[in-house]
Amino acid sequence: MSLSKPQKNILLIFGGTVVNDDCMFEADVLVEGNKIIAVKQGLAKEYSKQSNVEVIDASGRLVIPGGIDPHTHMQLPFMGTVAVDDFYHGTRAALAGGTTMIIDFAITPKESTPLKAYKQWREWADPKVCCDYGLSMAITNWNEKIAEEMEILVKQEFAFIKTFSWPIPNMGLKQCAKLRALARVHAENGHVIAEKQKELLEIGITGPEGHVQSRPEQLEAEATNRACTIAKMANCPLYVVHVMTKGAASAIAAQRQSNGGLPIFGEPIAAGLALDGSHYFNKDFSHAAAFVLSPPLSKDPSTPNALMDLLACGQLDLVATDNCTFTCQQKRMGLGDFTKIPNGVNGVEDRMSLVWEKGVCSGKLNPMRFVAVTSTMAAKIFNIYPQKGRIQEGSDADIVIWNPNSHRKISAETHHHATDFNVFEGMEVRGIPEVTISRGKVVWNCGELKVEAGWGKFVPLLANCPYVFGAQETQIKYQCSKGILVRMAHTVGSVLSLGVVLFDD
Repeated sequence: MSLSKPQKNILLIFGGTVVNDDCMFEADVLVEGNKIIAVKQGLAKEYSKQSNVEVIDASGRLVIPGGIDPHTHMQLPFMGTVAVDDFYHGTRAALAGGTTMIIDFAITPKESTPLKAYKQWREWADPKVCCDYGLSMAITNWNEKIAEEMEILVKQEFAFIKTFSWPIPNMGLKQCAKLRALARVHAENGHVIAEKQKELLEIGITGPEGHVQSRPEQLEAEATNRACTIAKMANCPLYVVHVMTKGAASAIAAQRQSNGGLPIFGEPIAAGLALDGSHYFNKDFSHAAAFVLSPPLSKDPSTPNALMDLLACGQLDLVATDNCTFTCQQKRMGLGDFTKIPNGVNGVEDRMSLVWEKGVCSGKLNPMRFVAVTSTMAAKIFNIYPQKGRIQEGSDADIVIWNPNSHRKISAETHHHATDFNVFEGMEVRGIPEVTISRGKVVWNCGELKVEAGWGKFVPLLANCPYVFGAQETQIKYQCSKGILVRMAHTVGSVLSLGVVLFDD
């Protein structure tokens, strides 16, 4: 796809079909600087011959919002090593796959504090990122200082808190509800898993197959159900990360039907939509270990299709990757003890093509739903819509020219990750990004990356998101207007801001 030489940062995309989450239509798109300034037919006649305009012919292509991956772990210090996809290599790979923004987890070590973790992640990311990024704070411990710093961070920078283990959610969810921050939960039962791991090692099961055997699927379903129940008691909207099993997805669906309208979001990941747990039993340790992540891939081969079905019908909401990559040599740290295999797989580069292949090409998703689950839902949930996740006047010029008919074979030899293994190796996928535009700049064009470290910008994710909390506010106002007593003592701060008087029996 040839591009004309511009004199100014003005870009015209003509001849394509614009796809948003709620509409498809033929239109030209005009970009000036880092913003979309017009979306309508006829722009090509007016601007295409001007010498200061860079022109992209998108005939026969889809013009879609840049992808947003809401769950990554770039250069994460983890299990005695560090993920090899740092913020430079990881975001390069993202752009090559049509993703123009990531949301990474700033994980607070138990000996540290959220503010220190936040500053550390900014220091790592800001000079390296090639695409825009946001941060979601991960809490691994709980005390009064943690609660105080959560409030500081939520008010200033971002509003998404991830909790890893119990009993943190009991207190953390209440604090999130008070701050009107969306809680994100990793749903597993650590105590039972630790016992299962011990039992397996004692009987001589030391290989990667022990990883999936120590984490029965029922445990993810149980922990998901428990998280949803506690979130309801705390009146705190909940986002369940990396939903890997049918049982966990069913728990979310059941809780949605009985929770009085409290938002619960479910996030499958690319690996869970394309792979199953048979790889853990491969006799080649390096192969089997490469697929180790938590929760593990389901041993049930029907799970990927089932998760895609739930994504198609809205029972699951958006697709992430949990991108956290390690080399084969790093994975060998767990040789002889599966509990020491660094957990994590790739996905940020292949996510969008995999969803197109498994979802759209199979007839489960239409192009609008594809845009929703790869971009728009993340923008809405994380309070950056319509700045991100939409092709319209005034939105950021994060745009992908998508060829629905082109295809490629996924391979570690050609991917842009820093790791030497790709869990999707050999898969043929239809639907590829021919051009990726980040904040008005063409950064990927027909296989060629033109990126620079530091091009990406930090995007604050602000609290009190209307998409997440809007219905809750309306419900509270309605209850007050009817004289209904509201028993939410733990959310006094946020409820009183609406003029609600609380009573306690």
